[in-house]
Amino acid sequence: MNILLIGQGGREHAIAWKLAQSPQCETLYIAPGNAGTAEVGVNVTLDVTDFEAVYEMITEKEILLVIIGPEQPLVDGLADFLRGINIAVIGPGREGAQLEGSKEFSKAFMERHNINTARFQTFQSWEEGFAKEYVRSYPLPVVIKASGLAAGKGVVICETYEEADETIEGMLSGGWFGLSGKTIIVEQFLKGIEMSVFALSDGKTYKLLPNAKDYKKIGEGDTGPNTGGMGAISPVPFADIRLMDKITEKIIEPTFQGLVHDDIPYCGFLFFGIMVSEGEPYLLEYNCRMGDPESEVVFPRLENDLVELLLAADSVNLHNQTIKVKEEACCTVMLASQGYPDQYEKGKVISGIHDSKDVMIFHAGTKESDGNILTNGGRVLAISALGKTLNEALEKSYRAARVIEYEGKYYRKDIGKDVL
Repeated sequence: MNILLIGQGGREHAIAWKLAQSPQCETLYIAPGNAGTAEVGVNVTLDVTDFEAVYEMITEKEILLVIIGPEQPLVDGLADFLRGINIAVIGPGREGAQLEGSKEFSKAFMERHNINTARFQTFQSWEEGFAKEYVRSYPLPVVIKASGLAAGKGVVICETYEEADETIEGMLSGGWFGLSGKTIIVEQFLKGIEMSVFALSDGKTYKLLPNAKDYKKIGEGDTGPNTGGMGAISPVPFADIRLMDKITEKIIEPTFQGLVHDDIPYCGFLFFGIMVSEGEPYLLEYNCRMGDPESEVVFPRLENDLVELLLAADSVNLHNQTIKVKEEACCTVMLASQGYPDQYEKGKVISGIHDSKDVMIFHAGTKESDGNILTNGGRVLAISALGKTLNEALEKSYRAARVIEYEGKYYRKDIGKDVL
């Protein structure tokens, strides 16, 4: 069958790489894709905000399955439109996508369904004074989040009340994140260690995929501003059966029961951002799609035919599927552009990609021009590797990270070190 994958980052390259391995995948189209996805499918130019243009392409290319990678098209309701024209699609409708699209919505959902989460309060743009007063009821540090989508950068951990005041002003004024920050969440800071859990749901049941841990800060030792993710590992060494049972009981089960109770259909991937504090799991956030760079360590460990799994989800038949996971560990190290996550230059020639051995290189921000692969984003390449141990996987990834070259290359050299 012909398949359309929407997106252009490392997550989409990892999904495309896995889809292309299926004997059921005839032609894979990626819109818009990048230099890496072009190696496993056909990149196409498509305005995914123009639903009629999407329909025309689906008709012209005889597409039978659509996977929506990033969050914005889901929040915009693209999955609803596709289901309305009887196309198999992986991704929740607009209402389910609000679990990520609106932190105000998701925190209220957590509270309503007794899901373990941090103490919080929501404030609107006209409540700046109340927010500044309320934030002082928390011990420092305190967390302030933009309610809407902010490309993974809408969370600020404030170490002083002055910093909190500045953050409140910056968000509620619309100056920092536009409309996405006009509603904010003031939240209790939870001290612990984070991990990511992923589920695929068909609306009635769900299956858990391999868990992962990502590294969001730009600097080593988890310092500096948040990024879209500088690396990831899978499985999570401290996530034993006891902890996973707690996460399932206190977070995952009540989430899917809550969706059914609230009559919110949910067919697609659901990400759970978990903080483990003193042995107890707390839900930090939902994402209504796979994570990035976690996809770059989850899909290499998944043994199932991904097309078969996704068709089972679309046909509400996941209960007949068994998730099969490789015992090997997987890691990914993200190569970034100098200056990221602030200002950075694009168009730098990349060399050494084809000289890298024993790794899977997923393109995050690249483009092809005149036979060269160029940098085209803040995060450029995710270098993933499998190994019998996490140490072995990390050695392979870092060896390749040293081989690949472009002007301004930057990467963290401590991925996975905190849990080894």
